[in-house]
Amino acid sequence: MRKRARVIYNPTSGREALKQNMIDILGVFEKAGFETSAYATTPKPFSAREEAKRASLDGFDLVVAAGGDGTINEVINGIAPLEKRPKLAIIPAGTTNDFARALHIPRENPVAAAKVVLKHQSFKMDIGKAANKYFINIAGGGLLTELTYDVPSELKTIFGYLAYLVRGAELLPRIKPIDMDLEYDGGHFKGKASMFLLAMTNSIGGLEQIVPDARLDDGNFTMIIVKTSNIVEIVQLLAKVISGGRHIHDPRIIYKKTNKLIANPIKDKMQINLDGEYGGDAPMTFKNLKQHIEFYANMDEIPTKSISYDEVKAEKQFVDKVDKLS
Repeated sequence: MRKRARVIYNPTSGREALKQNMIDILGVFEKAGFETSAYATTPKPFSAREEAKRASLDGFDLVVAAGGDGTINEVINGIAPLEKRPKLAIIPAGTTNDFARALHIPRENPVAAAKVVLKHQSFKMDIGKAANKYFINIAGGGLLTELTYDVPSELKTIFGYLAYLVRGAELLPRIKPIDMDLEYDGGHFKGKASMFLLAMTNSIGGLEQIVPDARLDDGNFTMIIVKTSNIVEIVQLLAKVISGGRHIHDPRIIYKKTNKLIANPIKDKMQINLDGEYGGDAPMTFKNLKQHIEFYANMDEIPTKSISYDEVKAEKQFVDKVDKLS
């Protein structure tokens, strides 16, 4: 019996690039050996999620999530709870496309992104679970929550990543620390912080050095707690991120690997962000589901060995010692 693929696409993503290239995209998956059909998402809530669930239960071998990070997140939420899950492929057409960056999938050309499937390279990746929802790239509370889902979709479409920068500049003066209670593997943080992040890839908001030792299949989140809310200090930390991921040893940061996190607000309301969208309010428990879904990826471009946390730490200690000698 011939394998079947279902392309779930957002017809408004990427200035309608997906819609314009859909015939060629379908042709790529047919060439890869799949009997292929397409579904255009609708304004109805959770349209992509429900179609992904339906296609999976109907026995499709491959589901293709075509659109921005929000569309991909919906598709994940349709598939992740099921006992039998199809393979996934990604065709990015959003603003930042963080997940596609991690898989080294072309982000400017939808047809080129589809052609990744022709390499027949796939591997099982971790996804995150937060209460009864799932995420594939980032979860967090605090500043990040306001910054990402508070950007209007129209602004994202017109101005792309610049929209996030503009919105971020507006929000910086309003940053306030939140009293947080965070329990993680081998540790417990209780105090004021401007935000916490749980990262699953190395790319957050288009920045690829936030998690320099990211692994996609090790069963752990990278947890980052930013303790400062001072504008100048936050800008300094961002500069360290851009200049090679040097923020991870800064005393204003807690940087740890953990399989689980329990987040509790102490006084203030703490909104939770899941892949750039509002995901509810704390208290919330986050758990890493190791190698839960198999994805097609550009494996030739993904490093087989990331720089480990211990290696980065040893390098910093060496540099510090050299500095003291000068």
